[in-house]
Amino acid sequence: MNKSIIGIDHPAVAAVDPTKLANWYEEVLGYEKFHHTEKNVWIMRAKDGTLLEIMPKDETKRPNRTCWTPGWSHLALRVNDLETATAELRKHGVQLEDAVPAIGGGMLRSFYDPEGNMLQIVQR
Repeated sequence: MNKSIIGIDHPAVAAVDPTKLANWYEEVLGYEKFHHTEKNVWIMRAKDGTLLEIMPKDETKRPNRTCWTPGWSHLALRVNDLETATAELRKHGVQLEDAVPAIGGGMLRSFYDPEGNMLQIVQR
């Protein structure tokens, strides 16, 4: 057992327009722009201190994905109240899928950011 690993530092998403996507994560999801590099990489910080990296994409074509496609699938964001979070997202024009049971307990709703990345809000 590796006792050196203490948790996840950040997931990262490659974007067509990192600044535009960072603005959306700030305005719609409440992330804070924490750090920006000259290569247009953004480190975003959530209210609980967790980080998200938004970086420029390369020329690799995006594959068609489902929630079950091999590889990293989606970013699940924990919320205290699913219905309140749903209402806040809808104010920004976000369309969410119907609520379904979350594996391990609770409920979740899936949606997509402006670049087509799957996100979820989860209430446990």
